[in-house]
Amino acid sequence: METWVLITVAAAFLQNVRSAMQKHLKGVMGTTGATFVRFGFGLPFAFLYLFVLWRVAGHPLPVPNGTFFLWAVIGGLAQIAATFLLVHLFSFRNFAVGTAYSRTEPAQAALFGLIFLGERASEGTLVAIAISVVGVMLISVARTTLSPRSLVTSVFSRTAGIGLLSGTFFGLSAVSYRSASLALAPSLPAPDYMMQASFTLGFVILLQTVVMLIWIVLREPAELKRIAAAWKPAFVVGFVGASASFGWFMAMTLQQAAIVKVVAQVEMLFTFASSFFIFREWINRLELLGCLLIVLGVVTLVLL
Repeated sequence: METWVLITVAAAFLQNVRSAMQKHLKGVMGTTGATFVRFGFGLPFAFLYLFVLWRVAGHPLPVPNGTFFLWAVIGGLAQIAATFLLVHLFSFRNFAVGTAYSRTEPAQAALFGLIFLGERASEGTLVAIAISVVGVMLISVARTTLSPRSLVTSVFSRTAGIGLLSGTFFGLSAVSYRSASLALAPSLPAPDYMMQASFTLGFVILLQTVVMLIWIVLREPAELKRIAAAWKPAFVVGFVGASASFGWFMAMTLQQAAIVKVVAQVEMLFTFASSFFIFREWINRLELLGCLLIVLGVVTLVLL
């Protein structure tokens, strides 16, 4: 089995743990605070990984260029928006269903390319998009009276809109991070996926921490006390989140982001387990079918 596959599976497991912990934090602080801890408390670990690679393992540091900074900033800001929306989504629907919404990210990228850039979509791509949209509609109406009208209008509901937008930003951040990491390769004696990923992670998470801290101080200063009061679980979120991000960055340096996202669908298995065994949340048949259709649509899109 290839290295990037093993890294992706490990990152998917860690990301599920981080998301579960963030849902717990959502109960003791606001959405902004629960979003911030992923970055702020992950910063020390990101720098630790970089230091160990550089000073202990002897990997040379890359020299960033303009292309790196451009894509790293785009990716960092997009991930803040995606994480904020996903955490906010947990307030509306349960854990497994909320996470499933973000699985539409590759399908949305293809759709936006068709609408705004005039890129031609194959029949297979259109089928994959349709499968994912049907999945979203089923989730939206799973606990309401099912009718043809509700199926059509569900995709425009507030929860669907938040979930779909979260997936859009996650897709943008994934492509941006791969581009930023690959931009570092020319400055190294030889391509070094671990150092490229670690350096990218260190810069991005520093940017995200500063941006979110400024926002909290200016707009939601009361969140600082709630974050400080929950520092123990926040510390765990930071560690797990930084470790998962390091895994994603390494995998996407070695392989195309879209292909990595296919293997990353194994997170849904971890998510369903967390939803049932940890949060004691029941998922009805339509919600389960909707989640499976979203995953099927994404896998179909990338494999065709």
